[in-house]
Order: sequence, then structure tokens, then C-alpha cells
Amino acid sequence: MHKPYSGRPLLRILFWILIVYIFIHMTFPFLWAINSSLKSEGQLQMTPGTMVPRDPDTMKVSLYLRNYAAVFRNKTFMRGILNSFVVAGSVTLLSLLFGSFAAFAMGKLRYRGKTPSMYIILSMTMFPQVSVLTGLYAVIRVLGIPATLSMILTYMLMTLPFTIWVLTSFFRGLPTSLLQAAQIDGATPFQSFYQILLPLTAPALVTTGLLAFIQAWNEYLFALTFTSIQPSARTVPVAIALFTGEVSKQEPFGEIMAAAVIVTVPLLVLVMIFQRKIIAGLVQGAVKY
Repeated sequence: MHKPYSGRPLLRILFWILIVYIFIHMTFPFLWAINSSLKSEGQLQMTPGTMVPRDPDTMKVSLYLRNYAAVFRNKTFMRGILNSFVVAGSVTLLSLLFGSFAAFAMGKLRYRGKTPSMYIILSMTMFPQVSVLTGLYAVIRVLGIPATLSMILTYMLMTLPFTIWVLTSFFRGLPTSLLQAAQIDGATPFQSFYQILLPLTAPALVTTGLLAFIQAWNEYLFALTFTSIQPSARTVPVAIALFTGEVSKQEPFGEIMAAAVIVTVPLLVLVMIFQRKIIAGLVQGAVKY
């Protein structure tokens, strides 16, 4: 059997060096955040810094868990988590609802202008957020839309095109004979979509829904702008960014790192569980259309 890179040891060594570099580059910031979240103020000010929390006097390993306790007692942070769940959950459900309808039409129905419509939807994902921020904020202020609803509607500008694009490739991959058989049996296009094709796209719905949730959960720029006039609607990224000055006069770096770890771990667990479906969905959406 032919072994990859056999006979080219230098190329194989460079390949693994690149893999190790990418691994360290991607994971080191999160590992350092965990390390900092387990340190007290005295441990954080040690010079040079230590790779594990150590007591400044004895240099023994000493974990400081009060940062996590302080974060869970912070009402602003807990309200931010609740707001993020409401916003991200609503964005995910609405994106899947409207995205599945649009994907079915683009993947299985025939009408004039379908291909240009698909590329117009894809181009919507290329606009930088800052280019539409001012206009959206002015519209929201004029119409008096609440901050939570304005974030949900705005986030869908980012998640809905991606959802449509990925789901369309899945609908196109389903056998057309299923749709024709349903029509012969007297099913309407909506019944064919809802009762036959949609259940078959359940893995794709999970993939796109998870990616939409992560994108809405991590969004910061729109949330910071829209909640400036309604602080009670702040999501968790904004709440963490404004930790300074709300917890104590001194910058609570350890608590900020603890909060960052708390909101990141659930997303990492979800990505690890669904990583194969995420990769399959991204690849299928990229090459099938």
C-alpha cells in the first residue's frame, strides 16, 4: 500500500510542523484564558507569567476559583446569557423556517431568475457589518423597534443567506422522483415540502441551525450599538466587554477570563459533537451548486 509522503521525509516533517503550529496557534489563546481565569490578582501580576496557576510565595500549583463564583453572582452577566439565548434561539428558528422555504423553492421548483436570485442572496453575506450599521441604527431609532427585536431582525441578514445557500444544496441532492411521486398522489407543493422532503433534510437543518446559533451568539458590533439605549437587553458579549468598572474599580481581568471561558465551553462542546455534520454541510453547500 502506498503511504502518504513516503520517500519524502523532509516534506513529511514540514507537514507535521505546520500541523503543530496551527494547533498551538488556534488553542493557545483559549488555554491562556483558562489559565488566567484560575488566578488571583497576585498570581496574575507574577513576572514572568506561569503556564499554570502557582502560589507567589511557595510556587506550588494553586487554583483560584473565586473568579467563577463572582461571575455567577453577577446579575448583568446572567441577564446577558438569558438575552443571548433569546436572541440566538429566535434567530436560529426564524432562519431555519424562512430558509427552508426559500431553499425548497430554489432547489426543487422551476422559475425564471432562480440562479441570479441565488447569487444575489450569496452576495448579501459579503457586505461588511460596519457598512450597514449606521443605516440600520437610524431606521430602528425612527421606527422605535426594541433592542431585542432589532438584534433578531439584523442578525437574520447574516444567518438567512447562509442558511438558504446550504439548505438549497441539500434539497437539490434529494431525488426528484420523490417530489413527482407525491404530486402524482395529489399532494400540493407545500405538502410535498412539509411531509416528504423536509424530514429528509433533518441533518442539514441541525448543521445550519447550529452555525446560525453560534454566529448570533458571538455577534458583538450590532449588539453593542442597538443596546446602547436599552442596557437591559445587552447580550453576553457586550456584558463581558463592559465588565470593567461594573464589578470593581480595579479591572477584573480574572473574572473577564472566567466569563469568556463559561460562554465558550458550551459552543465548543456543540461543535465537537456535530463537527462531521458541520464539515459535510459546508463542503456540500460550497461545491454542489
